[in-house]
Amino acid sequence: MGKWIVPFVRIALVQLPVGADANAAIAEAAASDADIVLFPEMWQTGYSMADVSLAEPLDGPFVTRMRKQAAEHDLAVVATLLEQVEAGVRNTAVLIDRTGEIRLVYAKVHTCAFDLERVLEPGDDFPVVELETAGGPVKVGVMICYDREFPESARELMLGGAEVILVPNACEIGVERIGQLRARAYENMVAVAMANYAGPPYDGDSAVFNGMVCDADGTHLDQLVLACGQEAGIYLARIDLDALRAYREREMWGDKWRRPNAYKRISAT
Repeated sequence: MGKWIVPFVRIALVQLPVGADANAAIAEAAASDADIVLFPEMWQTGYSMADVSLAEPLDGPFVTRMRKQAAEHDLAVVATLLEQVEAGVRNTAVLIDRTGEIRLVYAKVHTCAFDLERVLEPGDDFPVVELETAGGPVKVGVMICYDREFPESARELMLGGAEVILVPNACEIGVERIGQLRARAYENMVAVAMANYAGPPYDGDSAVFNGMVCDADGTHLDQLVLACGQEAGIYLARIDLDALRAYREREMWGDKWRRPNAYKRISAT
């Protein structure tokens, strides 16, 4: 099957159990013509911080393997790991492009410091990058799991130009958390794609939401693009970038009518 030549981006969600074969997942995603493969949170250790000596730098074997797979299969990969840095360890997502080059490194800002993640060094920004895909460029940012709880995460990414927000996840997903993802997509006019581990205690429920809630005539559109349920698998979602960009031009959400000068407590802290 040939690559899409229209402005769509196809995102493969890896909803597999801890310890599944990453190479096989990428190969399956490539066979379905995915542009981006999104792994759950901290895939390299199966979201385990029990042994921080497992942490690796970005030039370590895990990211090196993922870069090789991205180049071999001609698609972008969001690789997630326990990253070794000078200050300690971080919960990191690395966006690797279709040539195997690292385009974006994001360290989880809102670490769960009240629990296991107290050992982590938090990140301090939300970078956005223009990613070249077979269908053309798309502006992409990342937030990780608990970042979802803070509207500022997605808002910062939107202000940075993100059209698609990729969300590696490792927690049980209920209706409240699904509602948060839907809201982040709606209020920022962005597509949001979340990949979660299959099997207990996470139980899947990966999902993709489009930022569009109506068409040009005002007819309601369902934001839900894909709901994966709990079965393990590689799930593919297609985002219509032309439609999303036209929507962002004509509608009133996102950055259109914000009043930053009135947000004194937010900007002061």
